[in-house]
Amino acid sequence: MSSGTGENEVGLRKILDFTRLGAILVLLLHCYFFCYAAFDRWGLTAPWSDQFLQNIARTGLYSTVWKSKWITLGLLGISLLGARGKKTENINPRSILAYLGLGLGLYFSSTLILGFQGKVEDLATGYMTLTGTGFLLMLAGGNLLSRYIKLNLGKDIFNELNETFPQEERLLENEYSINLPAQYNLKGNIRKSWINIINPFRGLLVCGSPGAGKSYFVIQHIIRQHIRKGFTMLVYDFKYDDLTKIAYNTLLKHKSSYKIEPEFYTINFDDLSKSHRCNPLDASTMFDITDATEASRSIMMGLNRDWITKQGDFFVESPINFLTAIIWFLKKYQNGKYLTLPHVIELMQVDYEKLFSVLRTEPEIEVLINPFISAYQNDAMEQLEGQIASAKIGMARLSSPQLYWVLSANDFTLDINNPEKPKIVCLANNPQKQQIYGAVLSLYVTRLIKLVNQKNRLKSSLVFDEFPTIFFNDIDSLIATARSNKVATCLGIQDFSQLKKDYGPDQSAVIMNITGNIISGQVTGETSKVLSERFGKINQVKESISINRTDTSVSKSSQLDFAVPQSKIAGLSSGEFVGMVADDPTNKIKLKTFHSEILNNHKALETESSSYKSLPKIIKVTVKMVNENFRKIKTEITEVIENEIERLLNTPGLEKV
Repeated sequence: MSSGTGENEVGLRKILDFTRLGAILVLLLHCYFFCYAAFDRWGLTAPWSDQFLQNIARTGLYSTVWKSKWITLGLLGISLLGARGKKTENINPRSILAYLGLGLGLYFSSTLILGFQGKVEDLATGYMTLTGTGFLLMLAGGNLLSRYIKLNLGKDIFNELNETFPQEERLLENEYSINLPAQYNLKGNIRKSWINIINPFRGLLVCGSPGAGKSYFVIQHIIRQHIRKGFTMLVYDFKYDDLTKIAYNTLLKHKSSYKIEPEFYTINFDDLSKSHRCNPLDASTMFDITDATEASRSIMMGLNRDWITKQGDFFVESPINFLTAIIWFLKKYQNGKYLTLPHVIELMQVDYEKLFSVLRTEPEIEVLINPFISAYQNDAMEQLEGQIASAKIGMARLSSPQLYWVLSANDFTLDINNPEKPKIVCLANNPQKQQIYGAVLSLYVTRLIKLVNQKNRLKSSLVFDEFPTIFFNDIDSLIATARSNKVATCLGIQDFSQLKKDYGPDQSAVIMNITGNIISGQVTGETSKVLSERFGKINQVKESISINRTDTSVSKSSQLDFAVPQSKIAGLSSGEFVGMVADDPTNKIKLKTFHSEILNNHKALETESSSYKSLPKIIKVTVKMVNENFRKIKTEITEVIENEIERLLNTPGLEKV
């Protein structure tokens, strides 16, 4: 096979050489024919050559000056088509164009000389010189062209063009969707695209290190678009009042999107004049003792984040059971008249002897408090303190007049998607007090989600900025089950390690994996690795060159490689995001993965935010009012204990309880 191939190459080369020789011969005869007078004067003619020239002339080859020139050029082009010079990457394509351009110019412009007046010999010399020079320049340019090789090696240092891929350019919108305009790079061309989250009920995870643009490029648009589409909403505003102000002003502008205009409520422990009051342990929403258990677990995990990975341990479950018993006792006492978190905190601080005597009067919590009573009766005070002290100490940190004020009354209930009373609720945190406020806000979230995740309710959107700063034990089951109840969940986190630290490795892995939609800005480490693997691989063309003394060869191959490598995710600019969206059966999306820059209209957003109205003052709250409420709660718990002790002593059969 190789021998045959070699013979073919030798034969082809001979044909090309013969064609080039033919071009030269036609050009020489052309010059002899059209410059015959000069050759005659130079004495370079002969009868046999004249006869030969006459025979060729009868063929019409030299009927015009242009015909033979074009034939010569054609033969030269054919001879150059198969030229195989040694490839080199150092040839400048501009020099090739210069040779070919100048050669063509001289080759054809020389014809003008034939029309000039002057000495025949001089005109012939000039014509042949220009024509021959043009021919040689074209020959040199053609040879350079055959040796020229275009390589991208070293030009795309970071392999950026190779890692681009087609993305969704259609705007896919429905009554629930979140649509973010973007642009992306496809093989060096910037194209417009859309990030279409058409099914937000499958969960949305927004990742990004500080400054990546989570709130500015993504979360604020979720709030605006969902309010425009008539969603009820919970907004956890970690850096109050950034998101709260957006939600409030968007609602003012788009009230007409709702059949029943929703009420706007804010929980704010720092500025009580701008905060509504809400009791998350409202007795009317506490249906059975499992609700009390969920509430107590949420509070204790929010106060002691290291307990999250120790759930099931004796000294973790004991304080939770103790707090559950306190909550359920107040729920049953006078139909929950005193069931608020401040009352729970104060009741926990009562002396063991009085407290256990009172708690034993409620049969439903007997199984919960028996271990504590046994330890107390057996004088095992170290064990008892180990079981209860952590709960008492943690809850005591919540004992403040400001918290008691907000938590001890009801301006609204937490059923935000109630068809008759829709609401938009904003929970304000403070980064400087996040551990204390986070525990209370965790309780609000736990109770709210319990009420929201029900059938026959309005569509609702739960937006959590900096989600790991609060604790919600069943966020994975919420995302998994709330889809059918039209509950959209958006979780904002910095990266996987932050989630892992606050929620433990198991639950954080579930949260990362169960969300159907993910948008990520710049993240590093394990998070970027997990995301890169999630986005999958694409076919990429690889190019290599081999240069030796006699030949240069280029080889191209394609192989699967990561569409968005880990290093690229770690180097994203602010506003640049990667991710993957989920579709639904009625609206399929083939191009789910994206790597694009979200396009914010900065000027319009700045103009809009500058026209925002300030959050309204709800009520004038004085220090005297707050302190009186604080003392009132303490007094009420004292009265509850005294009344129950008196009832025990005056009721036959109960005095020995």
